[in-house]
Amino acid sequence: MRVTNAPASRKRRKKMVQRASGFRLRRSKLYRYAKDAVYHGLQYAFRDRKAKKRSFRNLWQVRINAAARAAGITYSRFIEGLKAAHVALDRKILADLAATDSAAFSEIVKLAQGALVSKAAAAAKA
Repeated sequence: MRVTNAPASRKRRKKMVQRASGFRLRRSKLYRYAKDAVYHGLQYAFRDRKAKKRSFRNLWQVRINAAARAAGITYSRFIEGLKAAHVALDRKILADLAATDSAAFSEIVKLAQGALVSKAAAAAKA
């Protein structure tokens, strides 16, 4: 007796076509084309989850740079000063502070500038 595994195959194919719902034309109706479209979409999703992290970090850097320059310091010197002051705020938080709370951001800028001055004094002394 030949076993076809029909229920499992039908379930697998039906699941793939359901994942392709919302696609246009035969990509949403026919298994062969739905499978290709879903796999292609999954590849895009994987790639763009990584790209999203890059693009948000870039956006945060732009926002921090704009606020830092308005306070009279460049982005790279600001980050250097934060590292010298052992401030453990990430760029996401710094960008949010720069956009929403300029008073707090200016205090952080002053802290970074003070750390840069003490770092330069220590380097001149050594």
